[in-house]
Amino acid sequence: MTYCVGVLVEEGLVMVADTRTNAGLDDISTYRKLHHFNVPGERVMMLASAGNLSITQSVLSMLQEGVPGEEGDPPQRLIEAPTMFQAAQLVGRAIRRVRTIEQRGFEAASIRFSISLLFGGQIGNEPMRLFLIYSAGNFIECSTDAPFLQIGEHKYGKPILDRAVKFETDLYDALKVSLVSMDSTMRSNLGVGLPIDIALARRNALNLEVNHRIEAGEGYFHDLRERWSAALRAAHRAIPRPPYGPAA
Repeated sequence: MTYCVGVLVEEGLVMVADTRTNAGLDDISTYRKLHHFNVPGERVMMLASAGNLSITQSVLSMLQEGVPGEEGDPPQRLIEAPTMFQAAQLVGRAIRRVRTIEQRGFEAASIRFSISLLFGGQIGNEPMRLFLIYSAGNFIECSTDAPFLQIGEHKYGKPILDRAVKFETDLYDALKVSLVSMDSTMRSNLGVGLPIDIALARRNALNLEVNHRIEAGEGYFHDLRERWSAALRAAHRAIPRPPYGPAA
């Protein structure tokens, strides 16, 4: 399983992804799901993936080597896309191209063609943007009213994001809340686990300010988990007893 979250606030973009990939209880591996396509000073782009690993790797390779053009146009690499919107379109085209190549084999093996991607960043002076790209190659865009997107096992980590993240939220507070969201997901789903990859880009900096992997036993993340659990227990104790049933 997988959990990835992207948060786009006024100051910049945060993306967080776990690394656990499993094909059964006895086949658990670690694969990077958060990837970067960067030219410092020109563009910063992040892509997080969920779904079938072979499809994801094929799409990533095609984006790196060049997506075949339409109507005889030359292949285009993601790093060459002129705008974020056109870059998102290119990612969608890569997904559809891989589907065309692999669909018959997937159907013969009764395997569902499954992939979803979070794609965000900034190119030049254009606005920073964040997209959720589906397995059909179509996509939606994050908005200031709902400044985050998720893929994978999103239901466990969504409530904290709904309550704590606004477009005006501080960039590093957005990272902190994203990590709490990840912790909530890890506690409720064993298919999501450490290590965790995090990336942070400040608006108009056109470079990664943070590119880090959180390993098991890292002090800050352990402390965050303990503090969040303690805060929830304290909040529970502070809420009055429900006024239903016999008086206490």
